[in-house]
Amino acid sequence: MAGSSFGTILRVTTFGESHGAAIGAVLDGFPAGMPLDEADIQAYLDRRKPGRSPIATKRAESDAVEILSGVFEGQTEGTPIAMLIRNHDQHSGDYRNLMDCFRPGHADYGYAVKYGIRDYRGGGRSSGRETAARVAAGAVAEKFLKSLGIDFLCYVSAIGPVKVHAQPGDPDFDRSLILSTPTAMPQAESNEEALRYLSGCMAERDSSGGEITLRIHGVPAGIGDPVMNKLDARLAAAMMSIGAVKDVAVGDGAAVSEARGSNNNDAFLPDGGNGIHTASNHAGGILGGISDGSDILMRLSVKPTPSIARPQQTVDIAGQPRELVITGRHDPVIVPRAVVVAETMAALVLMDSMMMNMSAKAEAIRRFYGRV
Repeated sequence: MAGSSFGTILRVTTFGESHGAAIGAVLDGFPAGMPLDEADIQAYLDRRKPGRSPIATKRAESDAVEILSGVFEGQTEGTPIAMLIRNHDQHSGDYRNLMDCFRPGHADYGYAVKYGIRDYRGGGRSSGRETAARVAAGAVAEKFLKSLGIDFLCYVSAIGPVKVHAQPGDPDFDRSLILSTPTAMPQAESNEEALRYLSGCMAERDSSGGEITLRIHGVPAGIGDPVMNKLDARLAAAMMSIGAVKDVAVGDGAAVSEARGSNNNDAFLPDGGNGIHTASNHAGGILGGISDGSDILMRLSVKPTPSIARPQQTVDIAGQPRELVITGRHDPVIVPRAVVVAETMAALVLMDSMMMNMSAKAEAIRRFYGRV
């Protein structure tokens, strides 16, 4: 199976299946000399793990990470960092009625056509559980970027029709709520309204979609390449690789189709020193594929959980119609647990892009080797 690795200098490979013995990641190309232990990674995995709230699947996984290689005496060695997360609470019997049919909204049919075989227990390799391995790798990258003063603000901005209207800096925008509310919404009123809405969905044996907003502050200007490796293209590809994400907007997103150049362009202004800043940020911090020093702004549209406990129409492997009711433990909404996935995926892309950028100028190479 191709497609389990991504990155150029900082390269990540994930492995494992939802109901296998374990999942994990190998992070190659990470520089030596950064302090790192399992607690640094576990804090991120705890944000994603199941069973933490009434609106999350009851699968009781500890998601405890084990660092197998790449760290010596508490510091990264510059060698591949291998991380393992063992599976403990698989209920494979919940999936027996899916052995010979395809779940609507899942990858089952395409997977079976492509490979001629599929692991029907939770989707195997195409399961959302694979994203825990990405979070482990991305946590390492985000720790390094934070040491450079780069800040990641990622939260749920909508669940179904319930939206967060507050913006960072508003009195009712409370960043601490992202980590303490079941919905990962930074606005108390929206969190309560969303929980009421989800209660209705659950009562009707249904699920809901939602939206994630990602804001990255402190990214220097000049990161990314203007042709095939545009920073926004790489970020969008990383976000779209998250199974439930169906749409990615950068800056104003689709609204630019109704704008005029006079109100879509971000004017450049001096910042009083030797720097430059923009008067607005319609571009979302990226112009021509290269960061402009403004906050990077993205919004992700996440589809409803496809595994719902109400009758759905499907076909079996012989193409015969069947009515299917999916049993087992499933999230009524994916978005709150996906927030940390989007955040850490962005960290992996950004760190890789910054490392690639170090060879953009001849003078930077001369300076590194002391030959200026």
